[in-house]
Amino acid sequence: MKTEQPKITVLMPAYNATRYIGEAISSVLAQSFTDFELLIINDGSTDDTVNIIKSFNDPRIVCISQDNKGVAVALNLGLEHARAPYIARFDADDICLPNRLKVQYDFITAYPEYSIIGTAAEYIDVAGHYIFTHHPAAHLNEEIQQLSYTVCPFIHSSVFYKKELVINNGGYNANAYTYEDHFLWVNILKNIRACNLSQPLIKVRFNPESITIDEKWRTRKFRRIKYATLKQRSINAGQGTELQSIGGRQFSRKIKEGAYYALCGKKFLLNNYQPQKARENMTRAISLHPLRLDNYLIYLISFLPESLITKLYKINPANNYIK
Repeated sequence: MKTEQPKITVLMPAYNATRYIGEAISSVLAQSFTDFELLIINDGSTDDTVNIIKSFNDPRIVCISQDNKGVAVALNLGLEHARAPYIARFDADDICLPNRLKVQYDFITAYPEYSIIGTAAEYIDVAGHYIFTHHPAAHLNEEIQQLSYTVCPFIHSSVFYKKELVINNGGYNANAYTYEDHFLWVNILKNIRACNLSQPLIKVRFNPESITIDEKWRTRKFRRIKYATLKQRSINAGQGTELQSIGGRQFSRKIKEGAYYALCGKKFLLNNYQPQKARENMTRAISLHPLRLDNYLIYLISFLPESLITKLYKINPANNYIK
């Protein structure tokens, strides 16, 4: 039985993550800061996820399995079992850069008045190829406090926070389907100090297997419920059921792949000017969803000069939406 308390719990929910979880685990085990536990909550995986976890012979890895109940329930279970006072959130398809834990731990212990520390992130595709670097909408606490409730202030897989803060605020709300983190932040940020570090400390992977898809592919009803509950800072079971029902209908390979290729295409064009790669991705998105006119628009825009694309992008910054 483990008796020594680690300084950090790296909390990783995992569901059918066979393709990526080995690389994710390896990136945690390779951290320059070594006093941590890697707590993996297996959310009812039906693939080889558990066997891959067991293939690592490292006493810092703890795996707890539950029936498939979703990310929020998995995270709350993890918070119950986490032995460290600090939580480093991490997803099973992402990659930690080597100094991630050291940088965030050093910051929060040097400035204990802060309760949540996020970071910038490098975004990659399914093959691990770099797409672009994303900086959160705000960095300083004062800037974060000024954000609209519609803007998620952190990249969830990058956050490092005080465990008791989240537990004392009820943990993650399972009704806030796919935005349980955003819902949590709007309910706790007003009473604490938080910041985002400008340096990227993780690589976030766009992939069509993820339960989260580009906001633009969600239905109007889904978005209406989501932003109403964020504004009210409350959500009920009925709204949660409605969101899950809508999300369930969109949980098809065709929709998720279409959303993935469209998002990669936009980012290769708007954030990392590579028009040929943008067109390759948009062509795949169009083949999957030939009736989506916005895909054709991005494809056509890719033939414009970079300077003109930059001007159009500044006029419509909504194209830079990242959860």
